[in-house]
Amino acid sequence: MTDDVELRRLATRRADMKLGFRSHLLAYAIVNAGLFLINFLTSPGHWWFYWPMMGWGIGLAAHAAVVYLDGEGVRDRLIEAELEKLRQKR
Repeated sequence: MTDDVELRRLATRRADMKLGFRSHLLAYAIVNAGLFLINFLTSPGHWWFYWPMMGWGIGLAAHAAVVYLDGEGVRDRLIEAELEKLRQKR
C-alpha cells in the first residue's frame, strides 16, 4: 500500500472517531437538557437530573479520552501486538 493510501485511511478513521464523539456529545446535551426540563417542570424542589447527567458524563469523558488523548495510538499498538503474536504462531 502506498503512503498516501495509508495516510488517507488513517485520516478517515480519525475523522470518523471525531464525528462519532461529536454525535455522542450532541445526544448528551439534548437528552440532558430534556431531563432538566422534565425535572424542572415536574418536581423543581427535588433535583435528580444531575445523576444521569453525571453517569453519562463519565462515559462521555472516556469517549473523549479515547478520541483526543491518543486512543488511536493505543489501538494501533494493540493491533500490532496481536499481529506479531499471530505471526509467531505460524
